[in-house]
Amino acid sequence: MTIPSATYCANHPGVETSLRCNKCNKPICVKCAVRTPTGYRCKECVRGQQRIFDTSTGVDYPLAFFVSGFLSAIASVLVGVISGIGGIFSWFIIIAAAPTAGVIIAEAVRFVTRRHRSKSLFITGAAGVALGVLPALLVHIITFNLFSIIFQVIYLVVATPVFYARLSGIQITK
Repeated sequence: MTIPSATYCANHPGVETSLRCNKCNKPICVKCAVRTPTGYRCKECVRGQQRIFDTSTGVDYPLAFFVSGFLSAIASVLVGVISGIGGIFSWFIIIAAAPTAGVIIAEAVRFVTRRHRSKSLFITGAAGVALGVLPALLVHIITFNLFSIIFQVIYLVVATPVFYARLSGIQITK
């Protein structure tokens, strides 16, 4: 009967471990292990996978920002028009239109960036959506149009996360 020899972490030679990266099979300790949906991986393999995911180029960031900001500005003007309708019907319209606007803006950004992706690109686009609301929101604040301010905030709070979730591929349910 052979006694198995102790295995030590590749990054911490003094730490005994029985854990291995499920991609490169390198022995890793708990400090070096990164839990993924498919098991534990070393930080180097996770970084390599992340580089595959980040495909955006320098030109994608201003494109995403300006397209999302421009389309969000148009949507916020339409939100102001909807708030002028008044009544319960306008509340139903804004609740349905805000997430729809977020999806449309996300798909437009996906198109102009040629489906490139990275977390910072998604955040840049979300910032464009949020800043696109500011001109219309400032006008409504100056004129103190309370319903329009509320509708702009509802649009902002709903459309921005919908945009981000749609662009980044976050799934709420499976």
